[in-house]
Amino acid sequence: MSKNLLLLAGDGIGPEIVAEAKKVIDKLNQKMSLGIEYSEGLIGGCSIDAHGVPLTDETIDIAKKSDAILLGAVGGPKWDTLERAIRPEKGLLKIRAGLDLFSNLRPAILYPQLADASSLKKELVADLDLMIVRELTGGIYFGEPRGVRTLENGERQGYNTMVYSESEIERIGRNAFEIAQKRDKRLCSVEKANVLEVSGLWREVMERIAKDYSDVALEHLYVDNAAMQLVRAPKQFDVMVTSNLFGDILSDCAAMLTGSIGMLPSASLNSEGLGMYEPVHGSAPDIAGKGIANPLATILSVEMMLRYSLNMSDAADAISSAVGKVLDKGLRTADIYSDEVSITKVSTTEMGDAVVAEL
Repeated sequence: MSKNLLLLAGDGIGPEIVAEAKKVIDKLNQKMSLGIEYSEGLIGGCSIDAHGVPLTDETIDIAKKSDAILLGAVGGPKWDTLERAIRPEKGLLKIRAGLDLFSNLRPAILYPQLADASSLKKELVADLDLMIVRELTGGIYFGEPRGVRTLENGERQGYNTMVYSESEIERIGRNAFEIAQKRDKRLCSVEKANVLEVSGLWREVMERIAKDYSDVALEHLYVDNAAMQLVRAPKQFDVMVTSNLFGDILSDCAAMLTGSIGMLPSASLNSEGLGMYEPVHGSAPDIAGKGIANPLATILSVEMMLRYSLNMSDAADAISSAVGKVLDKGLRTADIYSDEVSITKVSTTEMGDAVVAEL
């Protein structure tokens, strides 16, 4: 039975890295008869240029009928002067909300071949394997009211609302507990309950549902302490669960522990298992078109897609193994390159070709 995949390459380096992921999918289709068929759509700035909006309703409809979505990246300075309501990033928020992709999984895994690329000492990050579970469709990014208003004294004031209902917290909490059950059975819930009422409710709900997961050890950290602990002793964590805003910040921090944000994939899932998969990094417009972007995060996003949405674990394992073998051979894109005798700098397409060759 065939599986339908929607490719949304987007802006900046998006088309370059998704092109390499397509080569991997094509090779796996050929080698393992996966039956994956894909169509392509527009999101972000390229959709604005073509249709006047960052995401069309037609594209959302196609996404809803797909088995999975692979996204490149959105945004760039070309569209920064547009009205905020139609900027490229609004397309990303719209598809997350439209598909109810409430659970964002961001692994921070350090490949042993890249231990020297981390900004931390090797002994602090060696064998790092951390999963951050970020709530993705609520919180301050979606809360109302929001906007910019003019006060009586004529001064302008910007305002946003951080809001979570019990059901939203419970949904992401149970998801995180279930993930922890499949790993090392340790869950750290991150909030700011000492000053934020919404975080106080978050902690209450996490404590309540923890009773249903007696095999998982739950701890709580304030977000400022969590950020400090990530760079002090990151291996103390197994699974972290947190809100949209805090998760956005902490996951990027964790990404750099692995040596490069260009190595890390992510998955955004709804309750039915439909997932959108994308690299953690952004559109990197400063290097777009130069052929130096790292495609491995996108290729590893395909690995997550095969594992979480398409139930093709053998194919997922093949990608993971191939990436490891490429790194063993010393091939590196610019972001993970080091000036060593055994290391060879390669381009975006050369890295993609190397993974395909290993497959």
